[in-house]
Amino acid sequence: MRAKDLPDWLSILIFLILVVFGWVNILSASMGEGKSFHGFDFSEIYTKQAVWIVLSFLLAILILMIESKFYQRFSSLIYLISLFSLLGLFVFGSTISGQTAWYSFGSFSIQPAEFVKASTALALANYLSDIQTDMTSFKHQVNAFVILFIPAVLILGQPDPGSALIYAAFIFPLYREGLSEGYLLFGFSVIFLFVATLLYGAIWVSLGVILLIGSILFLKKQRKNFLRLIIVGLASILFSFSVNYVFENVFQQHHRDRFDVVLGKASDLKGIGYNTHQSIVAIGSGGWSGKGWNEGTQTKGNFVPEQHTDYIFSTVGEEWGFIGSAGVVLLFVLLITRIIFLAERQKSTFSRVYGYSVAGVLFVHFTVNIGMVLGILPTVGIPLPFLSYGGSSLWGFTILLFIFLKLDADRKQITGA
Repeated sequence: MRAKDLPDWLSILIFLILVVFGWVNILSASMGEGKSFHGFDFSEIYTKQAVWIVLSFLLAILILMIESKFYQRFSSLIYLISLFSLLGLFVFGSTISGQTAWYSFGSFSIQPAEFVKASTALALANYLSDIQTDMTSFKHQVNAFVILFIPAVLILGQPDPGSALIYAAFIFPLYREGLSEGYLLFGFSVIFLFVATLLYGAIWVSLGVILLIGSILFLKKQRKNFLRLIIVGLASILFSFSVNYVFENVFQQHHRDRFDVVLGKASDLKGIGYNTHQSIVAIGSGGWSGKGWNEGTQTKGNFVPEQHTDYIFSTVGEEWGFIGSAGVVLLFVLLITRIIFLAERQKSTFSRVYGYSVAGVLFVHFTVNIGMVLGILPTVGIPLPFLSYGGSSLWGFTILLFIFLKLDADRKQITGA
């Protein structure tokens, strides 16, 4: 491999820092009060994570060794295989914590949803490269959304709404390739109406919609768009009145409880809100510079459940303080920004779309996880990339990132569509 074909060193450096720093925090989180490190014991989660980290490094090397054209040529086949892996869960999957999301092989479990994100990114990139970025066509828009909709629905059926939520990240590459801003506005409007209805009720939200539409019509003199605005207003009101039904009949009880806690409609510091409350306490107690590695009282006392997985950021906040937490945030911002920069210099639509997909997935994971740990967003159970405990998660993100780094290294050979 010539020097000019080497993968981006900055992205790899950030990857290595995050993975190693994640393991250091997993080690601390796994050593409860009175325990100390006495070498690698395969019954301990930090040893298992160390093995997965070594294997992820080998996996990254393997990905970089494969010819870059392979990923586009076989993207559809990879996507179909990944869908079958999700379908197989409904027959052969193991149920853990109410979710049938794993294949179990003795003490080893694998979660296919973590790998489907990369296969979906490949399939979407392949499709958009075939249509030459013609995202103004409604037919092409529908086809692109179907590619995203199928795995999201299969994951939602496990049920794993947190992992299904991640597929909203693919709006970023679609928007980059010409999708109308109207879809973004629609998405934000649905979220706003949903939350507003839960807080204030359908009647008050409907009155607000009527007042807003009326103001636009008569104060802004938008009579040319009269019919369109009326349709939007009616649709918004109907959606608002459907929110409570969906909330009560589609969402599970623990999901409803988490929304109620975040929205301030309920206080449950010993029940469904316990994790988040203890996480906030842990992060707040870290202060400016933290209590020091393996010195966190919340961490040592195991006050934060799942601290080594979804709540690993609370360990960072308690033991490394604001400085350490800000450092992790800056590393993610730098990595995502770097990926976008690399995506923009690609000579092919396939590589560019895939790069934006990687950036979008990392951004949503990072934002939702930290928002969840800080109590800003409901707990949906998704890992912090590269830091959280779990082989499937680490391997999935490694595959996602290093396929793009391989495409970028060969960008001069990958041209056109």
